[in-house]
Amino acid sequence: MSIYRPEFEDALRLFARVSETMKARGASAPVLVGGAAVELYTASAIATGDFDIVTGRQNIFEQALRDHGFVRPSGAGQSTRGWIHEGLRLGFEVVSGQLLDGHADRDRVRLIDLGADGRVAVIAVEDIIADRMGQYASGTAPEMLGQARSLYHLHCDADLDYMERRIREESAGDYGIADLEG
Repeated sequence: MSIYRPEFEDALRLFARVSETMKARGASAPVLVGGAAVELYTASAIATGDFDIVTGRQNIFEQALRDHGFVRPSGAGQSTRGWIHEGLRLGFEVVSGQLLDGHADRDRVRLIDLGADGRVAVIAVEDIIADRMGQYASGTAPEMLGQARSLYHLHCDADLDYMERRIREESAGDYGIADLEG
């Protein structure tokens, strides 16, 4: 029995297959970021509605999506900029070509083996916490503090020195690890 909600696990496995297709075509694996990374690190305690992806090879990623049955919605009333798959309830969207605008340490990206489906690359937990704190610090996303705190409490093995530095960078020095302990 999986610790993830079924639709998330299905999407994660399909993302692994898309990632393997990209690697077979000579491109680096795309990296899972945003709410899907939060859901992965919280074992679906915090759910997402889409998969945000970072890849420097968007054209190859989008072709791999098409090859795996994804389509880009079109027509009146379509608000998504991403891709959907008939068998999934989650959309996929490329949000950047660089991991946190180049501030995250790419060597910290975690690879998760999903067996026959392949592997997925996911942003480091320290960087997703820092990202959430940066969004919280912006004043436009107060709920991000709760997400950052949940991630922090679930991952006591995180590199605290790196996390402190990254939170300070993302929040313009306004926040640090002490703000996660509440």
